[in-house]
Amino acid sequence: MSRLRWASLLAVVSLCALGLPAHAAGAGVARGVGCVGLTVSDADRASQFYTRVLEFRRELETEVAGEGWERLEGVLGMRARTVRVRLGSECLDLTEYLAPRGRPIPAEQRSNDRAFQHVAIVVSDMDEAYRRLRAARVEHASAGPQRLPDWNPNAGGIRAFYFRDPDRHVLEVIWFPAGKGDPRWHAAREGAPLFLGIDHTAIVVGDTDASLRFWRDALGFRVVGTSENWGTEQEHLNNVFGARLRISTLRLAEGPGVELLEYLAPRDGRPFPPDERANDLVHWQTTVRVTDLDAAARAASAAGLGWISPGPVPVTAQALGFSRALLARDPDGHVVQLSVAMADDARSAR
Repeated sequence: MSRLRWASLLAVVSLCALGLPAHAAGAGVARGVGCVGLTVSDADRASQFYTRVLEFRRELETEVAGEGWERLEGVLGMRARTVRVRLGSECLDLTEYLAPRGRPIPAEQRSNDRAFQHVAIVVSDMDEAYRRLRAARVEHASAGPQRLPDWNPNAGGIRAFYFRDPDRHVLEVIWFPAGKGDPRWHAAREGAPLFLGIDHTAIVVGDTDASLRFWRDALGFRVVGTSENWGTEQEHLNNVFGARLRISTLRLAEGPGVELLEYLAPRDGRPFPPDERANDLVHWQTTVRVTDLDAAARAASAAGLGWISPGPVPVTAQALGFSRALLARDPDGHVVQLSVAMADDARSAR
């Protein structure tokens, strides 16, 4: 039996011995969603796009290498450079692998493929945002901005548009009408910046209920919204004929949400590439900040999560704000970085 299977079995046995459900140890240890990470081919080019076109600000730059990072990321001989950019309260970590270089995003990738992930950037004016993006000659991933229909009570009136960054990662700009979205997106909209912040990161899942057993039950995310979307507007937003989606929005106390996108139709999306690695450009990772990394690791293991790291790994990452972390995969293969802030790790060690 593999080490991972033994770890999962031991975690479940220990929880059952305590009379607890398998997710109980994880509930509450997750405090917030941190930076969403994506692998880029050129960190300078990527950061210039995000800062000049989308009004992020460049916050820090760091370079990492060594055994701890190899074990964390699952990439032997790695050396990587990360540029962090921030918009409002949210941030992206743009990581360029100097060695070894990974593969580009497949040209045929579709929005209903399991590897699909994006971040949704809130705008104060959709028409002006679209003009800005057209002037920057971005690659369209939608036909154009779409207004979701009023018959859909949870999504009606929302306007959205998908496009690609220089490495072909899909991004979304989204505009919320009154009464929808976080109230902070509506505060002082008059005279507000065009690009406001990141509302959520969205991932395609094969089975919402299976995903909830990890994100909700093991990590303690709350379901704050659900909808079922279909129709010509949704088809043209996702660029998928016959698109019908079950959408579940999850949140923690801090940071952007995580949106689960289950395609009820069509069901022909391709599975997550089994050989995906952190240096491939298709790689995204969602940082979940936890107060107790060991407890979070036990809960993730009990939930059947696949680990990339061999376990919680100590790293030298003062600039990035954590001292130990674990990379794991959710039930569909999406990468989650569980990390603990240096101050929290010091407290838990005492």
